[in-house]
Amino acid sequence: MPSLSSSRRANAEAPAGKLPLVAIVGRPNVGKSTLFNRLIGARKAIVDDLPGVTRDRNYAEALWAGRRYRLIDTGGLDANSGRALDESVQSQSRHALDEADVILFLFDGKGGLNPLDREAVDLLRRSGKPVFFAVNKLDSRQRADNLYEFYALGIEPLYSISAEHGLGIPDLMDDLISRFPPDPVADENEMVAEDPPPQRVAIVGRPNVGKSTLTNRLLGYERSVVDAAPGTTRDSLDAPFQLLGEPCILIDTAGIRRKARIDDRIERFSVSRSLQAVDRADLIIHVIDGPESATDQDAQVLSYACQRGKAVVLAVNKWDLVSKSGGTVEKYRAEVNYRLAFLEFVPIVFIAAATGYGLRGLCETAARVLKSYRRKVSTSAVNQALQKIVRAHSAPLARGKPVKFFYATQSGTRPPTFTVFVNTPGGVLDSYKKYLIHQLQQQLGFEQTPIRLDLRARREVKPRRRA
Repeated sequence: MPSLSSSRRANAEAPAGKLPLVAIVGRPNVGKSTLFNRLIGARKAIVDDLPGVTRDRNYAEALWAGRRYRLIDTGGLDANSGRALDESVQSQSRHALDEADVILFLFDGKGGLNPLDREAVDLLRRSGKPVFFAVNKLDSRQRADNLYEFYALGIEPLYSISAEHGLGIPDLMDDLISRFPPDPVADENEMVAEDPPPQRVAIVGRPNVGKSTLTNRLLGYERSVVDAAPGTTRDSLDAPFQLLGEPCILIDTAGIRRKARIDDRIERFSVSRSLQAVDRADLIIHVIDGPESATDQDAQVLSYACQRGKAVVLAVNKWDLVSKSGGTVEKYRAEVNYRLAFLEFVPIVFIAAATGYGLRGLCETAARVLKSYRRKVSTSAVNQALQKIVRAHSAPLARGKPVKFFYATQSGTRPPTFTVFVNTPGGVLDSYKKYLIHQLQQQLGFEQTPIRLDLRARREVKPRRRA
């Protein structure tokens, strides 16, 4: 995939009314993710003592002294790395430096001065951007003396902090925000109409099925590190993008495996973040490996999404490999529907993320499902459909008495939720509920969208007799 210029890449990731951008950089394991989490006030970045946990750029909004800004957590800068994966991580860090307005470089106060620190300082001095240097992990009197050896770099001022305990951060941040570009908002008290929150689209699936490749292809730039080794992506990464002209947030997630097969504690954190991404997303694009087809693990993740009422699109990746071996769309679709029978309403699209094949159809399908996911139907249309459904097949008797459906209305969206008033809600069998849901999907145009049914009790009002 051709790479874009840093200016275009910055514009692609910046929201309207661009906020100042601060990049946290430094060698591996100096505490960048710990500081990132403290400044945003949430545990968004995975933190571990193992070096090299962070690989992709991780973005989040933060607030300090009334000034909003965007923060980037990056992978560790290591000029001596020779692996292809590490080179990709370095490329992500360099992109962050290119698009940042202010750079915050961290030293390891526990480990002391490193020769690579001197090289990084010389590089940042030539960047022409405001750079703040802070020595992290100085959280005791014994380590406080370690600050002085960093003065050999000729840096002034040099901030002493502890990201884990919050020491020294107020002084650093007060000086840092003073170097932000001027605030474009002329009047902070001016009332501005807020736009509706953008739809969130999460790309999930097992490891090494092509999720990050698909993310980069949809965004049009190298947002996520791509490598042949499974488990490359560790954090859930948010990025703004346009889905056929509609603003959305695209979330690239780590591969999800069965818990019994996860020995690495970092991967356990990654899987947990991926499931959290499913919880906060509106649409799930679940990617399966075309040559391997759907597995039991795919079924578990998809079941997790459906139980939470998420809209789902199933993307069969690496279709070029399947078609070369004689596979057909009809045969493959029938096999997936047989293995994942509970997903009869979920659309299936066939793509090759590496080449871009089928991505237009994927975007059109995703946009159509999202539109249906937040669609509102009039009460009259719902009741007409309900009457037609019940007349075609009435509910079984409940303790010898007929079940009567009085009234229905759509009570919510995302997912579409319908409240139906009946005389005995407990008397409606689960099989008949499934029948109602399936028929409402067909009658109201929600064929590819999950819907929820809420049965509520209401007594039958009998007409008064005249005296």
